[in-house]
Amino acid sequence: MAHLTSRRGLLFGTAAVSAGALLAGCTSNESDSDDAAANDRPAADDKPGKKVTIGFAGPQADHGWLNAINENAKSRAGSYEDVTLEITEGSNDTAQQIGQIETLINKKVDVLVVLPADGKALTQVGLKAMRAGIPVVNLDRIFNSPQAYRCWIGGDNYGMGLNAGHYIGEQLKDKKNARVIELAGLDNLELTKQRTKGFDDALKNYPNIEKVARQAAEFTVESGQAKMAQLLQAQSKFDALWNHDDDQGVGALRAIEQSGRDDFLMVGGAGALSAFQAIKKDDGVLKATVLYPPTMAASAIDLARALGQGKGVSGLAEFEIPSSLTLYSAVVDKANVDQYMSTGFK
Repeated sequence: MAHLTSRRGLLFGTAAVSAGALLAGCTSNESDSDDAAANDRPAADDKPGKKVTIGFAGPQADHGWLNAINENAKSRAGSYEDVTLEITEGSNDTAQQIGQIETLINKKVDVLVVLPADGKALTQVGLKAMRAGIPVVNLDRIFNSPQAYRCWIGGDNYGMGLNAGHYIGEQLKDKKNARVIELAGLDNLELTKQRTKGFDDALKNYPNIEKVARQAAEFTVESGQAKMAQLLQAQSKFDALWNHDDDQGVGALRAIEQSGRDDFLMVGGAGALSAFQAIKKDDGVLKATVLYPPTMAASAIDLARALGQGKGVSGLAEFEIPSSLTLYSAVVDKANVDQYMSTGFK
């Protein structure tokens, strides 16, 4: 079928025909479900369809969660016969990542998935891709302009803090004059501020609980150990600790073990395999962790494939994939840790 409009026109909403009608007419392998047929709408599925080349520009894997992002993307792409993944060497250097993305644009990939080193700094290259007719799936760190991406998918930093606060609140709700402390991440990042705000807002529901200390670390094992040691020295008595990141939590747990203290509960953040294993073993202070799931990279590949094949999302009535998807920050404790063990990152 001849396209009635350009790819650029579709991306920016200037098509002369409805995107839904065009996608329905041009899809090579529509879903066989009665629901999809009834709506005359192609839905994403696992059956091989139109071949799609996805360009992936991710981060430098210098942190467990970031490495898991890259691995989830590669693994998901490899599970599809109709997907070819053009993956760049991960970089935290803005100029280098812009160059890598421009190379993918010049290769004329069908769709781009980008986790920017700096969302603000990479907004222009996102716009460049969109204007070239290449839809962009913006992963987690958001571009400054919604015109720079077709779909954003990422974690809920505020919700992460909120759920950590409610979990701790429920554990301590019957304890008088309960005291909690917070081991945050990098304070110059907006995500850290959002996590702290969510945590503080949740604790407002528990008037018996006071946050008595907060220390910012750097999302590394070494900083987690050093900053936790300072907190332990300064706070002779507290009932709960929320640590923003399971990687720095490895260091925090070392400091706790060295102190010999076990008179409080700890809640982590992100979903590292080591945290899940410690929660399951249940012989230390770590009792739960709040997810910031790196599986979002696999879902980004799913969305990119659907875009490349002109499909919607199975289970939704709309012809198009959503413009944004915020993942839920589930609390994982001993009761449900087995369910999440396979998603834990190293």
